[in-house]
Amino acid sequence: MTEPLLTPVLDDDGAPFWGYAAQGELRIQACADCGELRFPPRPCCPHCRSFGSEWRRMSGLGRVWSYVVPHPPLLPAYAALAPYNAIVIELAEAPHIRLVGNLVTAPGAPLDSFPPDRIRIGARVRVVFGEEGLPQWVLDGRS
Repeated sequence: MTEPLLTPVLDDDGAPFWGYAAQGELRIQACADCGELRFPPRPCCPHCRSFGSEWRRMSGLGRVWSYVVPHPPLLPAYAALAPYNAIVIELAEAPHIRLVGNLVTAPGAPLDSFPPDRIRIGARVRVVFGEEGLPQWVLDGRS
């Protein structure tokens, strides 16, 4: 029996993020009062302390802010995919918001599909959605 790859942990605050992702949309929680975007999702705005929130659709564009290539992977289920990348993306609309994912060659491609030696800090990327609505990233050719 093979160990499964990690899946999102759903909680009341983050469940809408994963629900939209399953529909192929990248949405970020925003304060309904002051409009500030916030991630990770939480019940109270850290800027104005409002409990009102809404989910805004993002363009899905960003830049590689950082990355790591685990050697060896920390979890046994990922061993067959090594080397693969884990990247941190800063969103175009909100550079203070950073999301973690994987840079892949196409939607649903395996984690090891993008050669680690081709990853560059600052590279423009766009979101795609893999299995189970997991956000992944591909290079954005609109540079």
